[in-house]
Amino acid sequence: MDNSKQGICVSGVCKRHGKKDILKNVSFEANAGRVTVFLGPNGAGKSSTLRILLGLDYPLTGTATFGGCNYTRLENPLQTVGAVFDGIGGVRSRKVRTHLCLIAQSNNIPVQRVSEVLQLVGLSGKSKARLGTLSLGEGQRLGLAVALLGNPQYLVLDEPMNGLDPGGIRWLRSFIRNQAEQGKTVLLSSHLLSEVESIADDVIIIDHGSIVVAGSLATVKQDIKSLEDVFFSLTDGMED
Repeated sequence: MDNSKQGICVSGVCKRHGKKDILKNVSFEANAGRVTVFLGPNGAGKSSTLRILLGLDYPLTGTATFGGCNYTRLENPLQTVGAVFDGIGGVRSRKVRTHLCLIAQSNNIPVQRVSEVLQLVGLSGKSKARLGTLSLGEGQRLGLAVALLGNPQYLVLDEPMNGLDPGGIRWLRSFIRNQAEQGKTVLLSSHLLSEVESIADDVIIIDHGSIVVAGSLATVKQDIKSLEDVFFSLTDGMED
């Protein structure tokens, strides 16, 4: 597999809100067959970068692409990119299976795929439950089911461990590693540094809108004991 064709590439992205620079020449890559973790304090620019990558916002300058293509130009985006971002969406009274079937049909995905992804994320027993009755952890699993519907090459996961119990986190770690081993490109944002350290191949840290370090986990850590120590040595670690 040619990583240059299968990677996520963010290049020279700048973003400004009013007179404030939100993103300052942000550039990095996430390659196929690897788990790339994207870290930074709240307000550092992670969500702004991911919103631009997923076509939810536009940069002042720069590009953000999947295999050289902008998200907004993908004909059936879920067949190329699966994202867990900004909650599950959908009508609270809608049943889980109905929610997934509607999304599948809108992206030309066979509806039989719905049962497969429900089983993959451990929600088969909740197929008739209404969205409004799901716990936070179940909502995270449903978001992951949506991301997997089109069996995409790219997975963009924003805080996917949020709300999961220890068993769920352990399952998700194994699942993410398995996706990378299948050759998928996984870009993962999380605040749970100790959890993502165990699955990370590459690390990107952003602070105050700028990338402060990017590279393999071993290169980023060097002689520092943990990824958490690296994070706090490079950022103030505080919320805005």
